[in-house]
This record gives sequence, C-alpha cells and structure tokens, in this order.
Amino acid sequence: MKTMPGQINILNYLKNREIVVDNFAGGGGASEGIEIAIGRCVDIAINHDPAAILMHKVNHPGTEHYLESVWDVDPIKAVRGRPVALAWFSPDCKHFSKAKGGKPVEKSIRGLAWVAVKWADTVKPRVIILENVEEFQTWGPLKKDEQGNLYPDQKRKGQTFNSFKNALKKLGYEVEHRELVACDYGAPTTRKRFFLIARRDGQPIVWPDATRGKGKLPYVAASSIIDWSIQTPSIFDRKIPLAENSMIRIARGIQKFIFDEEPYIVKDSAYFLTHYYTHQGKEVRGSTLKEPLATITTANRFGLVKVNLQDVNLPTKENVYAFLIKYYGCGIGQTINNPLDTITTKDRFGLVTVKGKDYKIEDIGLRMLTPRELFNGQGFRKTYIINKDYKGNAYPKAAQVARCGNSVPPPFAEALVRANLPELCKEIKPMREAK
Repeated sequence: MKTMPGQINILNYLKNREIVVDNFAGGGGASEGIEIAIGRCVDIAINHDPAAILMHKVNHPGTEHYLESVWDVDPIKAVRGRPVALAWFSPDCKHFSKAKGGKPVEKSIRGLAWVAVKWADTVKPRVIILENVEEFQTWGPLKKDEQGNLYPDQKRKGQTFNSFKNALKKLGYEVEHRELVACDYGAPTTRKRFFLIARRDGQPIVWPDATRGKGKLPYVAASSIIDWSIQTPSIFDRKIPLAENSMIRIARGIQKFIFDEEPYIVKDSAYFLTHYYTHQGKEVRGSTLKEPLATITTANRFGLVKVNLQDVNLPTKENVYAFLIKYYGCGIGQTINNPLDTITTKDRFGLVTVKGKDYKIEDIGLRMLTPRELFNGQGFRKTYIINKDYKGNAYPKAAQVARCGNSVPPPFAEALVRANLPELCKEIKPMREAK
C-alpha cells in the first residue's frame, strides 16, 4: 500500500514527538494530572497489577499499556526511538511509610526506585519526577534480625537515597527534592508527599508555587466532596451494634466538633468525619468538614457522622449544657466541660448548646464515605471512571478504594508538569468536572 505525503508527515511527527511515560501508573492519578496539563493521554503506562491497569485503561484509552513489572520492560524497545520528555515514577511506598511500623521489609520492593536510573541511563528522559512518602529520604541498607527478617539499619539511614541521587547526577542530571502538600495545590486532602525532580536539558528545576492557603485562595474543604443525597443511617437501628471503640470515636467527635467548636450544619443536622486509623503512632479521632480531608489510605477509614438536632424551648440550667445516657446503662447526665462518655445504643436523646441555642439530639447517623467521595477527596475529576473497567465489567468497591489510596493526587502532577514542562502544556483551564 502506497503511503501518501500527508501520511508521511504525520508518521514523522509521531516518531519525533516527545513522549511521556508513567511508571508504576496504578489507577491513573499521576497520568490524570499530566493529561490535564498537556491536554492528551500519557503515551506509555506501566504497572504489574491487572486491577490497576483495568482502571487506568478505561480512563486513558489512548495510552499504550504494559501489564508487566517495571523491571521487565525494556525502555529502548518501549519508546521505539522517540525522545522522552518526561518519565514519572511512583514506586511502591509501603516499605518506607511510617504506616509500615516495625514490620519486616522486602528488599526487592524497597529497591524499586532504581528503575528510574535504568531509564535515565538508557533513554535519557529530559525530566524525571519521582513521587513517594516523606520517609523515602531515609532509604538505606538493611540488616537481618535473629530470625532472618530484614529491617532498615537505623545507623545507615539515607545512604542508599544519597547513592540514588548520585547515580542520577553521574548520568548528567541536576537533582532537587522537596515535600509538598496536596491541599496547597487545590486537592481537598492534606496528603503530604516527597517529590524528586531530575533534569538534564540545562533548564532550571521549578517548584510550583502553592495556590491555596494563607494569603491565597482558601483550601478546598472536605464538605465539597460529600454526596449529600446519600442517607446516613441511624447508629441505633443497626442489627449489629457498633463496637464500643466506634462509639467512643463518635462521642469524642461530638464533643470536639459540635460542642467545643462551631459545628458544620446542613438543614439542622451537624456533621463531622470520624477516622478509623492512626497517624504518626497516635489514634486520630476525627476532623471537621471545613478543612481538607486527611490522607486517604488503601482501606476506607472515613466515616461521616450526622447528628440530628431539634430546637426545643427548655429552661437553661447553670452548668448543664449537654446530656447523654451512658453506655453502661446508668442514666446520669453530664456537662460538656468534661469528655463525653460512650454514646448508648439504647437511648439516643441529649440536650446540647449550639450557637447559644438549646437543642435536643434526636438521632445520630453514621456511614462510611463512598469510593467516589474518596476519589473526589484525592482531587480526581468527578467523571473519572472507577466502577467499571474498559470492558464494561464491574470494578469491586474494595479495589476502587485501594486504587484511590495508592494514587497520586492529580493536582500534584498537573502543577509539577506545568512548572517544568510548560512547552508541552495547554492553556491553563479549571480541572474538568462532571457536566
């Protein structure tokens, strides 16, 4: 078949056009942010997890997908002679994260970041961006305990990280790194992440200025991600009562976010988020909806608590502001000057003071945030497809949450690409929203 001149020009353009590669692509958080910046899909996405590729493929159909370990992909064969403008890397972080605690680590997983040096050596991307947890900077050699388990050698923290940076520098790259917070760039989450930028084209490394925060636009509040049309069922009508620890979380949340602070009220109901996880070794009880969502994990750890309030005309009694029946059955009231006892599952009524008014607690509801709300909280567009794969098959909720918790908030990637590769980027427009 004869090739026409116009077709030859298109083929030459495609061959010489700089490409973008997303390693450890996951469900597509970094790819989504990059696409928003450059106005097209990333060219190559690599991930070993079939479930991750299924979500990535339905949202980025124009991308060439490799369902393989990053080590099994030959960069030279993958790029097929095309110059690489950007290679993005988000290697598995669980063996660096503080959430890992004191558990043994796997050497093969801790060493995944070295694949960035492989790409730097073989196809020489103009810009390399690596994302990980803050503790990535402590990357160092491992040592064995008496049982043969591997643990980080605390006396040699950071040695491997420095070797990694030096390897990039020896290949002609300038290297800088910083910690950034997603809410500073428009995501409704306080997720903090480490970023390393390396470039070899002689251009300066640029760190994007924060667009939100003090003296700038306000942070995007957690309330913006909530689907208020979803019902919040009563905690008192459950077939299986809530665990006592859950009751304690709710009680302390009511104390902090309704009694002690100005509550977040929607149609006579007060709301806050209760958290089911620890942070930096301390249990986190909850947060207000007026601030960004805390870091989203691979399991659903956020419960939306709804407290129904009914205005009542009752005489004010000195030092009596709140009343809740105690969990263990004795009907003694208390003031809100002290922490609340566990909320009972048998009697749901209490008297509180909100904005100087007397109210009765008519009911308390609780539901976990949905995967869609969690993706909203991570900064994805509301039309990002999370419930089915590219073949139309249903995508399980647990897998949806896992993809979200492992993802890069798209506003991070968009801001970094716009700052360092403006020649690839389209005119700045607001992030796509649901029509």
